[in-house]
Amino acid sequence: MESVQSIKQRFGIIGNDSSLNRALEKAMQVAPTDISVLVTGESGVGKESIPKIIHALSHRKHGKYIAVNCGAIPEGTIDSELFGHEKGAFTGATQTRSGYFEEADGGTIFLDEVGELPLTTQVRLLRVLENGEFLKVGSSKTQKTDVRIVAATNVNMLSAIQKNKFREDLYYRLSTVEIHLSPLRNRKDDIHLLFRKFASDFALKYKMPSIKLQPEAIGLLQRYSWQGNIRQLRNIAEQISVLEQNREISLATLKTYLPSSAGTNLPAVINQKEKESDFGNEREILYKVLFDMKADLNDLKKLTMDLLKKGNNAEVQAENQQLINKIYGDKSTPEEDNIAVLQLNEAPQIVEEENSFVPTATDKYHFAEEIEEEETLSLQEKEVELIKKALERNYGKRKAAAAELGISERTLYRKIKQYDL
Repeated sequence: MESVQSIKQRFGIIGNDSSLNRALEKAMQVAPTDISVLVTGESGVGKESIPKIIHALSHRKHGKYIAVNCGAIPEGTIDSELFGHEKGAFTGATQTRSGYFEEADGGTIFLDEVGELPLTTQVRLLRVLENGEFLKVGSSKTQKTDVRIVAATNVNMLSAIQKNKFREDLYYRLSTVEIHLSPLRNRKDDIHLLFRKFASDFALKYKMPSIKLQPEAIGLLQRYSWQGNIRQLRNIAEQISVLEQNREISLATLKTYLPSSAGTNLPAVINQKEKESDFGNEREILYKVLFDMKADLNDLKKLTMDLLKKGNNAEVQAENQQLINKIYGDKSTPEEDNIAVLQLNEAPQIVEEENSFVPTATDKYHFAEEIEEEETLSLQEKEVELIKKALERNYGKRKAAAAELGISERTLYRKIKQYDL
């Protein structure tokens, strides 16, 4: 049996943390069996390495290894992708298609982001785990498959079960053995090792000298929170390698590449709450502005109807004086008041002429409809603005942006396509 060190060298895994070594040992021990494995940990910790190790050390190593990102497949097509479909099963199904479970027969399937699976698909997956049987979409013929399933998620599965977003029986079938990968901030001694490895790789890639950190910069690197984990660390190392002329990086220089919002060593849960709170306040302000706009539009609509029906008489002016003041300003000069009254006096000509326009019920409906359309367009613009802002704040990571917006990643993906962002 291979050692942990040889596995690290074979799969390019860097680090000597005890929790990492324990995770690799569990993967090596479970590999020769056929039991299902659930890999847990935050996004960016390297969960995709574990199923590759399990497959390579198993008796299925000569079979197919298929990795599926469950969160990136639209809900309407995921059953077809996983289990295949018959010709004519739905619009666009012009021919019979094999799914991943049929293609991977005798091999291993890695279901990344398994917590994002729809409940209907979870039922189908449970059947495969229990007896190896599945049905193609649009077929009544049961098919058999012999696959090893390794799943991964960054979702709190017990919380998802309580919220009825994930089946409890499926969770226990998937997690026969659970392997947890610790976040990078808990592997402080590995952070600089990883940075040096990335710096060396980028030096070879871009044909330039490797960057080195001064001692104070190394200290900051180890204290930093690393919400994006290894993925974020690699991104920072690449930025510095490409942009900095001086190959010895000081503390001040490193600070300019680390987002200050995540630069503390506070627990991630607290930072997430602060982000949600900030975004919640912005939403409340936006809703208040929109409701105030709607109230003003309703007032203007009422004033317009009164002018069309009754003309600009003293009664109409008295009833709507507050709105008139809002339009022309409460602190207007006498001359400005005269101009305002003169402009308002032009309104009666509409109703006093012989063939004046008198709004009917249908006209009122269309008038309200036009106002509603304007409001809808405004909401759409604000929605686009909020989505852009959430993506910018999370460095383009759709999952984090969706969590901040309070919507699913699949919904955010649909919005991005809808607005062509």
